[in-house]
Amino acid sequence: MTADTLFTGVRIVGAGVDLTGDLLVRDGVIVDFGPSLGRPDGAVVVHEDGAVLCPGLVDMRAALGEPGYEYRETIASAAIAAAAGGITTLAALPDTKPAIDDPALVRLLVSRGEDTGSLTILPYGAVTRGCKGEELAELGLLHEAGAIGFTDGGRAIGSSRLMRIALSYARGFGARIIQHPEDPSLSAGGAATESEAATRLGLPGIPAAAEALMVMRDIRLAALTGGAVHFAHVSTGEALDLIRRAKADGLAVTCDTAPPYFDLNETAIGEFRTYAKLSPPLRREEDRLAVLAALADGTIDAIASDHQPRDADDKRLPFAQAAPGGCGLATLLGVTLAYVHNGSLSLPAAIELLTARPAALLGSAAGRIARGAVADLCLFHPERIWKVEEGKLPGKAQNSPFDGRALEGVVLGTWKGGRRVFG
Repeated sequence: MTADTLFTGVRIVGAGVDLTGDLLVRDGVIVDFGPSLGRPDGAVVVHEDGAVLCPGLVDMRAALGEPGYEYRETIASAAIAAAAGGITTLAALPDTKPAIDDPALVRLLVSRGEDTGSLTILPYGAVTRGCKGEELAELGLLHEAGAIGFTDGGRAIGSSRLMRIALSYARGFGARIIQHPEDPSLSAGGAATESEAATRLGLPGIPAAAEALMVMRDIRLAALTGGAVHFAHVSTGEALDLIRRAKADGLAVTCDTAPPYFDLNETAIGEFRTYAKLSPPLRREEDRLAVLAALADGTIDAIASDHQPRDADDKRLPFAQAAPGGCGLATLLGVTLAYVHNGSLSLPAAIELLTARPAALLGSAAGRIARGAVADLCLFHPERIWKVEEGKLPGKAQNSPFDGRALEGVVLGTWKGGRRVFG
């Protein structure tokens, strides 16, 4: 038995909740919250002037490096970074080595998450064996083992036939196929969005239309099969227009984006800055604004970290040869809050995009402030400033596209099942 924890005088924000008051945690569960609660004997009191208490963040897309790429990141190091970023639940991509295409590996990831004591890992299963795009994996067995959806991670499912079969099969047990929306025949060999800027730098381009073409195909396949498709890290206005129309037509189509795609544009690559080489690549300013508008109007269902850890050797290469990807666990909240501060999003809307809405897509009970809910919580001060600095970020991965950026929004503490795991 642990002592009760009483949060006092904080702004409590969650889906359907926005009030200033107290919240009481007992035995790992939220017992009560409201404008003023009495102080139980022996309770640990947490009070921070100006702080916000919200559900622990739910990150629906992150690579963990383990198994196979532990030199980039491990589950243990990712758990440290996640806790520092206020994240308590994380959906892990399956494009590891070996890929998560075996039920035993699904169960192993769940167990490894439990071992951290601070992070619930919800594994995605691979759509195809080895994430190679050639042969369908055993989706039913992976689902029974605990896979919460299916994806080939950073590789698009290029075969229309395979995608159709996967959507049909997953529909039978109510699962989603998560697609990296990029036509592989158009993106092969590319390093940046095809544009005047890429031409000036002499970089091989990826047309922005590669995203919309894949989205268009898979929306049509979702209509054909009745299956559910989720588009990850959507980054272009054209693709978002297609998704918006598909939703209006009642199709089972959802999507997420990541902070780089509403905060940065193609100019961030500067003079071959490899930390800003991502997949999909950073887009033109009009696409960034379109992503921001889609967050505000509800077209985008969630904000994910899109955490892609790389080590120094992955990035210390000529831009075209450097590995794409940026770490994002520690910066997920801070970058999102920048758009609360500038008025683009309300704080409750931003918190929902980081908690309840991704949790609903993942079929998880996390991401809620409710009586009887597990006390996975994040306490942050929305106006305190910190600086993103390579070498000082929590966890192993340091390859942030936001390196050098000052952010408003400091995580003061993270609680997992009522136990403080950060701060």
